[in-house]
Amino acid sequence: MRTKAGSPSPQQVAIGNNPERSRAHNRRVVLDVVRAHGPLGRTRIARLAQLTPQAVANIVDELASEQMLIEVGRLRSGRGQPPIQFAVNPNGPMTAGVEVAADHITTVILDLAGQVRASRVSPLDDSRPQQVAAILPRELSLMRKTIPDWAGKLLGVGVVMPGPFEIEGMTSVGPTTLPGWGEVDATKLITRSTSEVVIIENDATAAAVGERLFGAGRHLSNFLMIYFGAGLGLGIIHDGQPLRGAFGNAGEIGHVVVAPRGRPCPCGQNGCLERYSSVQALREKLAEVGIDATAGIDIDIDSLGVEGQSAFAEWIEEAAAHLAPMVAMLENIFDPETIVFGGSLSDATIDAIIARLAPLPRSVSSRRIRALPRVIRGQTGNLTAALGAAALPLLETFTPKLDLAAGPVPTPEEAFHVVRS
Repeated sequence: MRTKAGSPSPQQVAIGNNPERSRAHNRRVVLDVVRAHGPLGRTRIARLAQLTPQAVANIVDELASEQMLIEVGRLRSGRGQPPIQFAVNPNGPMTAGVEVAADHITTVILDLAGQVRASRVSPLDDSRPQQVAAILPRELSLMRKTIPDWAGKLLGVGVVMPGPFEIEGMTSVGPTTLPGWGEVDATKLITRSTSEVVIIENDATAAAVGERLFGAGRHLSNFLMIYFGAGLGLGIIHDGQPLRGAFGNAGEIGHVVVAPRGRPCPCGQNGCLERYSSVQALREKLAEVGIDATAGIDIDIDSLGVEGQSAFAEWIEEAAAHLAPMVAMLENIFDPETIVFGGSLSDATIDAIIARLAPLPRSVSSRRIRALPRVIRGQTGNLTAALGAAALPLLETFTPKLDLAAGPVPTPEEAFHVVRS
């Protein structure tokens, strides 16, 4: 469906599919409808999901028995017996999200309503795989104890870390990456240590998922997120779903060369974008004037002193100068509704970068009529990567799967046979 130029795409609501082979899809549709519209009766759910009342009754009863939905009373309007209303159970199953960074580990727990029920940031002296896997069960156990009267299960654990994955010279080299992770099966390692369903993701992609579900992208189907971690990454949301690429490395803009013969990068190239526009680049700029910002970047700019403020301003100018043409290039490639800036930088710092982008180069997004600016700040704050990590199992639980609705996906041989036929 087309929309007016500059208008955001309407939030698409998936519809159910009545054949029994689509039951997994229908469960997701029912959950998604209740999450999006609040307390609903079975008849209203059936109408919104375009499923039969009997199918909805069965699914609602099943989800209620699994504590994913709860009864919240009756809607008293009109004649007859008021219908029982159902809502997502905030004290039912939950999800955990873990961000593994070079010097710390951040853990959050989300309920099915998307509320943060617990969060914890712990220093990390050793970010190698075996050490991280050893402390994760303890972190999750400590988090559980902070939620009163919750004895439910975890639907899954999302774990995010800097990309790119499994790329020689990029995966475990330099201060913006994690050592040793390129040589292990991270999913298998963490699944074994936690005894939970684990989803591994690039931190920028996870952050975009978090913004999609809880932040600036809640009503957007197509947007990009430039994520400021220690390095710099890009999360891509296309038609409401994260675009990961064939090997999970889509959006690795940090190693796009923007200054030929520029600053050397640990990846082996010169002039990579993250050498100028990342948290690590800001730390290096402040270090030049004797300011140690390795312990955290959410600092009080007013306390930096004259030299520190000057260095900070220089970094803002340099970062924006390299990001502005990147924004235009990404717009020409993806045609997003907007581009979100977010991550480990403070809101004030991100606002300062966005302000210095103007005037942005012309692109396909240079339209007079726009519902949103070309670049906006994210709304999920400094926990965005961990929040996005916890959102990954939620996305798997709530988002309808069109391939499930259509039936089993053919194998390549079956598809080839169909084409030949």
